[in-house]
Amino acid sequence: MLLVVTYSAAARTGLRNLCRRHESVVARRFGRAALLDETVYAAFLALRLRESHGGDVQIERTEPFNEFVAVDEPVREAAAAYADRSAKATPYAAFAAGTEHPDPDAMRGREL
Repeated sequence: MLLVVTYSAAARTGLRNLCRRHESVVARRFGRAALLDETVYAAFLALRLRESHGGDVQIERTEPFNEFVAVDEPVREAAAAYADRSAKATPYAAFAAGTEHPDPDAMRGREL
């Protein structure tokens, strides 16, 4: 997928127009950003937008996030347990304290 992010009002207008005119290449729209199909035509449209607006348009190539490859099982289990906690106002650090769930500071320091 191609992620197109805009940083000015004119570039946002251009992106909005691109998405309206070429719905077939748009996977998802997020206001200032859009995900486009990974096709040569979508790349052409994104590049055309960047040529018109310069540095106000950023284009990134993305890949789907596979949690089973990128993240260890304890992290996935901690996310599920935290989402299912009884006290919804409890911050994760307090929730994980004294358990086998990963420490938030340790997770911050690790790259995927």
